[in-house]
Amino acid sequence: MKILVIEDDPTVGQYVKRGLEEQRYGVDLVADGEEGERRAASEAYDLIVLDMRLPGRSGMQVLQNLRARGFERPIMVLTAQDAVDAKVQTLRAGADDYVTKPFALEEFLARVEALSRRPHTIASKVLKVADLELDKATRAVSRSEAPIELTPKEYAVLEYLMRHAGRVMSRTLITEYAWDYHFDPGTNIVDVVINHLRKKIDAGHTQKLIHTVRGVGYVVREEKAPARQ
Repeated sequence: MKILVIEDDPTVGQYVKRGLEEQRYGVDLVADGEEGERRAASEAYDLIVLDMRLPGRSGMQVLQNLRARGFERPIMVLTAQDAVDAKVQTLRAGADDYVTKPFALEEFLARVEALSRRPHTIASKVLKVADLELDKATRAVSRSEAPIELTPKEYAVLEYLMRHAGRVMSRTLITEYAWDYHFDPGTNIVDVVINHLRKKIDAGHTQKLIHTVRGVGYVVREEKAPARQ
């Protein structure tokens, strides 16, 4: 298994690298978030070990960018941030595991081994709900094979909802993902983008795919027609 460790503390980085290599893993170590993201996106790694506080680009930005680009392999976060809200935010952003510093090497290696046992599935790059398609590789969106032009924020919100198709996602979660706000911005930005998406995706179609769940949030799903009596 090939592992990329993105850690700017040289002592911690070398400690982790040596521990993994003793278990016969292939390990690369980089100390910069921007370089780490580039390596993760361009090389075939089986696991990413990611610090949160990095120069160049924060660990959270790296995590979100990789998941947005369709990176499906496990990402283990290694950080000194032990607050519950930080853990929840990181896991929701796409982390597979969360290890806080200081840590026992034996536990860390056991967690790596557990992640390595997960089956490596090749996830489809195309998200589909009814006749709506979103290609994560090209960022192309279409409905009934007709292309739909979206702004970057419209794309981010739609991709998030389609990735969780059938699940109601709250305005707070959508805001955290698309705008990186970890608080209520005090505006209706999510509602505005949803209205734009409805005009571009549902207008002119009998079957509506974007639905509001009052008091909760939004969901993309295919509504089944009622059975005829």
